[in-house]
Amino acid sequence: MRSLLWFAFRALGSRAALVGAGSRLCDLHGRGKEVAGINGFPSRCPLSCLTACIFAAVGKVSIRKEDLCQYNCKDNWLALHPVDANSEVQGKVHLELKLNELITDQGTTCQQVMVIIECQGLPLDNGQNCDPYATVSLVGPNRFDQKRTKVKKKTSDPQFDETFYFEESGSLACNSPHARRLTVLYFLRVDLWNSENLVQDVFLGEINVPVKKILRDNNYYQAWYLLQPKDNGNKPAKSDDLGSLRLTLFYIEDHVLPSKYYSALTDLLLKSPDVKPVSASAAHILGDICREKQEAVLPLVRLLLDNKKLVPFLSAIAELDLQETQEANTIFRGNSLATRCIDETMKLVGKHYLKVTLKPIIDEICDSCKPCEIDPIKLKEGDNVEVNKENLHQYVDRVFSVIVKSSMSCPTLMSEVFNSLQKLAKKQFPDDPHVRYSSVSSFVFLRFFAVAVVSPHSFHLRPHHPDAQTSRALTLISKTIQTLGSWGSLSKSKLVSPLTVSASISFPAHPVPFLDEISSAQSKESGGVDEPVVLKEGPIVKRAQGKNRIHKAYNFKKRWLRLTNRELSYHKTAAKEALCSIPVNGILAVEKLDERCFNKKNMFQVISRERPERPLYVQANNCVEASEWVEAVTRVSRCNRERIRLYHPGAFLCGTWICCKHTDEKAAGCSSCTGGVPANIQLDIDSDREAERIFSLFRANLPRLQKMEDVCASIDVYQGPLQEQDENAHFTIENSRVTFQTVQQIKAVVNKLSESHEQHRVTRSTSAQYGSNVLGKAFHQSTFVLFISEITEYSVSASQISVNHFSKSSLHERLYMQGLLLLLLIIKLFS
Repeated sequence: MRSLLWFAFRALGSRAALVGAGSRLCDLHGRGKEVAGINGFPSRCPLSCLTACIFAAVGKVSIRKEDLCQYNCKDNWLALHPVDANSEVQGKVHLELKLNELITDQGTTCQQVMVIIECQGLPLDNGQNCDPYATVSLVGPNRFDQKRTKVKKKTSDPQFDETFYFEESGSLACNSPHARRLTVLYFLRVDLWNSENLVQDVFLGEINVPVKKILRDNNYYQAWYLLQPKDNGNKPAKSDDLGSLRLTLFYIEDHVLPSKYYSALTDLLLKSPDVKPVSASAAHILGDICREKQEAVLPLVRLLLDNKKLVPFLSAIAELDLQETQEANTIFRGNSLATRCIDETMKLVGKHYLKVTLKPIIDEICDSCKPCEIDPIKLKEGDNVEVNKENLHQYVDRVFSVIVKSSMSCPTLMSEVFNSLQKLAKKQFPDDPHVRYSSVSSFVFLRFFAVAVVSPHSFHLRPHHPDAQTSRALTLISKTIQTLGSWGSLSKSKLVSPLTVSASISFPAHPVPFLDEISSAQSKESGGVDEPVVLKEGPIVKRAQGKNRIHKAYNFKKRWLRLTNRELSYHKTAAKEALCSIPVNGILAVEKLDERCFNKKNMFQVISRERPERPLYVQANNCVEASEWVEAVTRVSRCNRERIRLYHPGAFLCGTWICCKHTDEKAAGCSSCTGGVPANIQLDIDSDREAERIFSLFRANLPRLQKMEDVCASIDVYQGPLQEQDENAHFTIENSRVTFQTVQQIKAVVNKLSESHEQHRVTRSTSAQYGSNVLGKAFHQSTFVLFISEITEYSVSASQISVNHFSKSSLHERLYMQGLLLLLLIIKLFS
């Protein structure tokens, strides 16, 4: 079983003690001028040199794990405590402990053996792996024996495999009463250190193991231990000296079972797109019974996305949302299940899209931070509204331009969703020619780009919250982007611009072509009504494919190359029909070609799925056009699932590849392809974890699920007019019979999963082994282990949040386990 904890917080404010304890700026080279630094202190600002920011922690807030439930969803002021190097530790150590009896000349004596096997997850030293070593000590009454391991160079996961022996002086048998009383007072201590050549070694953490644990486990004990802070006996500083931090904490703990336990629940959820009506599906019912729909949206979207059922489900619930929309001007403006799911989808699959599109310009805005305030009431003394308006116009122009030119970077899944939304909107409002644009702009501008601009730190575009002036500038830019994006809908009812500057300045970029490009399906549909969007076209010279001519000069002909969102094709002239076309989803790679092959410059090759061994060789007019063609084709095909990783930078001529001299025409490539989907786009989705979260939501909302079942039963039996429903029974029920059947299936699955959880809880309690495995290594196994450590706390630093998770059983679980062991002992004695 996996114990997963979801821990989040919201810092709401801080008291006066935090002010003045922030950061300092330091320049590394050259001279600078005096400017206002952090918190009003002067700082040297270099003119053309590197500037580094050094942040010092003010204090931390520590909350024990068993107390987190008390703070869940609550707003609290928590006292700050000092932070020191000896209290901030991480990592774990694997130990093996034994008690042996040795026969000596003086008689039998007791020998204690400790084997340090390995460590994992030790902290980095200035971004580098540390040089760790361990000291082992036997501590007891009037005794302190210490030994140490060898230093392991440049590793955070050292493998020690070293054995240490500690012997008792005199004759003393391990099982004697005196030895047992004596060993109760002894404990073994392991300290981890980072070896420093020129300065004092750095403390990495310690553990203390009482020797009595070895006696309890038949003189043999093996366990993983989480490293603990050093107990140095220092008195903590008074809380009033450091101030307080206002936090809102959210704490969720789930226990994840192996995959086979979730098959029934997963199958029920994956059938949701095919259920008619969709309001009677399990996925929609989940969003209906949860008071906070956002709790259900994230696991639901991730589960359906991982199983390739997300787009059909989004289309189904979007159609249901459109049926309840009376006017085209208010399309997708509410916070329904459909809009929330599409929002979460864009956040999941559009992270890299935002990064490549907005991050450069957002970094520039935050670093330069020109004043953009145009509200006369909020103007500061000395500000010029005309200058600010010009600054705002420049920022908006650049941000809006990079957005409308980013269509080829839009992920395929987002384009599929937008394409479906356009079709549904045109079907619902056939007389409104502009609804196809408003259906897409309401998401891509209002809920995606505008939100990312106003809050870049939430989308990982910036590491920290912007300051007040930058935040105001981003807010004004975001509002203008929303207005400009809404203009693309060409709606009859004009939207009132929140900014005067937006209405008086004409921007060269227009959102309509952009909306067409991102909402058109990349694969050509038979009988489709959407016209292909031309992304790039122009004259080129191509080499004939698959033709063996005597004169090589005849192999190259002038053609017209055209790239649309559906296909890449070449023609005799721009007005002629296509001689050959390659579907966009059939492009495996596009790479530059070595000019030695044909003694021609500015050549590139397009490798297709139909004829991968016969690439299309193209020569552009110049190097700039060649680069533009390669970039355009790469961006439009980068999300293809069948893209290849290796290619031949040379051509296959005279029975040999020019690049690698291989004689087989179908030989694998010899160089790595460029482009494609970067590694950081790949989503790491665990379906079992999402299914467990959905199960927990169903179980927590069983009363509302039962209420929905009762409402369906009453509707099905009572044929009269519907009566007023109370707030708890406000559900979307289109077909009471189908909904009733789905609710019963959900209840059956939830009850079965609850029994499995209870069964494994009992198994875990009766067969628990302290520290028997590493956290995270026992996933998807049939044996379930209880992980216990002596100290559990979460540390929250005022300038940087660090969460140290030490797993520990709850108090009632430990009492239950101890009582059960006592009961088994009594039964054994009387038997």
